[in-house]
Amino acid sequence: MTKSPAREGARPLLWGVLVLSAAANAVTSALGVNLVLSTVFGVVTLAAGIALVANYRSRR
Repeated sequence: MTKSPAREGARPLLWGVLVLSAAANAVTSALGVNLVLSTVFGVVTLAAGIALVANYRSRR
């Protein structure tokens, strides 16, 4: 089975999105910024985490 170049490049991007959105979520939560904005960052963090797990499982 050959690996797609798009999948190999997706992992670093997903890690970057995960780290940045988690940091943004922590900052917005700690500063008491709008709850909707904090929730959006939380959902993006969750989606990136799920995508990373799916990417990992598909590469096994």
